[in-house]
Amino acid sequence: MFTLIKKDEKARLGKLTTAHGEVQTPCFMTVGTQGTVKGISPRNLEEIGAEIVLSNAYHLFLRPGTKVIKKAGGLHKFMSWPKPILTDSGGFQVFSLAALRKVNDQGVEFQSHIDGAKHFLTPEDVVQIQNDLGSDIMMPLDECAHYPCSEDHAKVAMERTIQWAKRSQDYFLKLSAGAQHLFGIVQGATYEALRKECAQRIVEIGFDGYAIGGVSVGEPQDLIYNIAQIVAEVLPQEKPRYMMGVGLPEDLLESVERGVDMFDCVVPTRYGRNGTAFTSEGKLTIRNAPYIEDFGPLDKNCSCYACKNFSRAYLRHLFNTEEILGLQLVSLHNIHFFLELMRRIRQAIAENKFSQFKKEFLNQYEN
Repeated sequence: MFTLIKKDEKARLGKLTTAHGEVQTPCFMTVGTQGTVKGISPRNLEEIGAEIVLSNAYHLFLRPGTKVIKKAGGLHKFMSWPKPILTDSGGFQVFSLAALRKVNDQGVEFQSHIDGAKHFLTPEDVVQIQNDLGSDIMMPLDECAHYPCSEDHAKVAMERTIQWAKRSQDYFLKLSAGAQHLFGIVQGATYEALRKECAQRIVEIGFDGYAIGGVSVGEPQDLIYNIAQIVAEVLPQEKPRYMMGVGLPEDLLESVERGVDMFDCVVPTRYGRNGTAFTSEGKLTIRNAPYIEDFGPLDKNCSCYACKNFSRAYLRHLFNTEEILGLQLVSLHNIHFFLELMRRIRQAIAENKFSQFKKEFLNQYEN
């Protein structure tokens, strides 16, 4: 499913091929947790060049339920998104419910955060749920260790993740899932030896791609970058590498530099809903008083619909009068900003200028 086109040092230019289309890498996957990107229509996403979105199997399992989505013809038809979809297993969400879940080697028991109903899911159940959803890329159930944690705790979570990965792969192969793909997830917290061991053992099982999980859970940025480098060195060149839940602009650049291909994060829409825009000159909080009479665009270097048609003053007015259009426009701008950043990263790698591009971008963005 993955073609490695070229490398610029460790930065990689590639292409994912799925049943619902191709995805150019490095790529940023816009997050549509519950089958929708908050405030943004599928048509809007297509217009700004989104090639893939991410949804969450845990949330969709609870509402509306996989039976409804399968009856609708699968998640693509249900949400009217014709392009590729990656579904996260929801392992992170389940393990964030510390007071509402119990985990053992068989699987995880948890109480719904919606109505308190109890559920028990095995690794096989999670694969079946995503098979029913019909996503192009599915993620197995894994155990995400919190930060900070002891090495003993991280090792137990890693061993369980590897066991579950093998069970997930065995069940996936029995399904004859057609054009669907299953990735393996590397855990090990911030312990280098555990990360290397986990990566090696997950690769031995053999997956269509590999994800670096258990990051962006409170650890400093330098540890995230170190994990990316350590794991990427172990993973096979011919398979895609996915850094889960990482997505500030500087994080994307640092991780691409270390050989990562795929990213997702709620940052663009979450920040957008709260009135913060990402621009070529850094973050901008549009609610603030300096923009009352600022009739320029959010970002003079941006060609998105919001920047071409609306001023900072107008957007500030929308937020301060609690008009929904404000959060929609800033969210749309932010997604466009991230997708355009990835396009420019791909162009820089193609021209063997990634290091130069990274330096120039960060100099302008951080100053």
